[in-house]
Amino acid sequence: MNTLDPLFARLAKSTFRSRFRLGQKERQYCLDKGAPVIEQHAADFIAKRLAPAFPANDGKQTPMRGHPVFIAQHATATCCRGCLAKWHDIPQGVALNDEQKTLRCHGYLSLVSTSDEQAIDNIIL
Repeated sequence: MNTLDPLFARLAKSTFRSRFRLGQKERQYCLDKGAPVIEQHAADFIAKRLAPAFPANDGKQTPMRGHPVFIAQHATATCCRGCLAKWHDIPQGVALNDEQKTLRCHGYLSLVSTSDEQAIDNIIL
């Protein structure tokens, strides 16, 4: 069992979180760019927008659309420090450590197989 499975089960019950799905445009972007590029984007977004103890514009720094990672962040409640505190029990005001950053990134993107459309459909949950 994946350590994030209980969290994903809770997220799936959230009306707000469960509405985030990749559209055709985002799926095609994943296929075009490939898993390594998407994973790098996820790592960069987490490092710059989520990992600091006090990220700039916290609560408003993650757009609701425009990139597959943004959609995945909202679906997995890794979009801001408030959601990390509420859903992941990671307190606000403390920078994420490397393990937390890696787990958040891999929790929704390292499983992407860009050659498998079903896997892309399941990026979110």
